[in-house]
Amino acid sequence: MPAVPPAAPPAPDRPLRGRRPSTTRRHAARVALELFATNGYDETTVEEVAASAGISRRTLFRYFPTKADLVWGEFDDELERLAEQLAAGPADEPIFEAVRRAVVATNHFGAGALDELRIRITLITTVPALVAHSTLRYADWLDVVARFAAGRMGVGPDDLRARTVAHVALGAATAAYEHWAAGGGEDPAPELDRALGLVAGGFDGGDTAVGS
Repeated sequence: MPAVPPAAPPAPDRPLRGRRPSTTRRHAARVALELFATNGYDETTVEEVAASAGISRRTLFRYFPTKADLVWGEFDDELERLAEQLAAGPADEPIFEAVRRAVVATNHFGAGALDELRIRITLITTVPALVAHSTLRYADWLDVVARFAAGRMGVGPDDLRARTVAHVALGAATAAYEHWAAGGGEDPAPELDRALGLVAGGFDGGDTAVGS
C-alpha cells in the first residue's frame, strides 16, 4: 500500500476547515494505518501521522489519546453495537448462541474496509507494543460479553461462569481474525461464525452458520 504523501498542517489545534471532527478522526486513523503498514508502526511518529492527516499533533491526541489507539480506530462504537446486538436477541436464545450471533452481526464489513481491517489485525497481533495494548481493549470487550452473560444467568459480572463465556468467545474470535488476516479471504464474519460455532457445538458438528 503506497504511503500517504505529507500535507502541510493547518493552524494548530484546529481540524481541517469544513470537515466535521468525526470525519477528521476517521481520516486520521486511515492515514495512520497506511503509514504504519508502509513504514512500520515503531518507525512512524505521531508527528508524521498528524502532518499527513493535515492536523496538529495536539488535535491528533484529542481524537486518540495514544498512538496505539490510532490502530484500534472506532473500537468504542463497535463495543456499543455489540452490546446492542446482545440485548436484541430473544430471551430463550442459548447464551453462547446469542454471543455468536451478536459477534457475527457486528463484524460484517464492506469491501472498501477490508484492506484497512487486515492491516489493523496484522498490526495488533504482530507489533509487541500493540499486543500489550490490546490487553486493555480486550478487557473492555470481555466486560460487555460478561455483563450480558451475567444478566442471563442471574449472577454478577465477575462470576466465573460469566467471565468464562466472555473469555472463550474472545479466544475464538481472536483465532478467527488471525486466520482471516493471514488467509486473505473476504468478509471475516464467516470465519467468526465458524470459530464460535465450533465452540457452541463442542468442536463436534458445530461448523455451521448461524441460522442454518
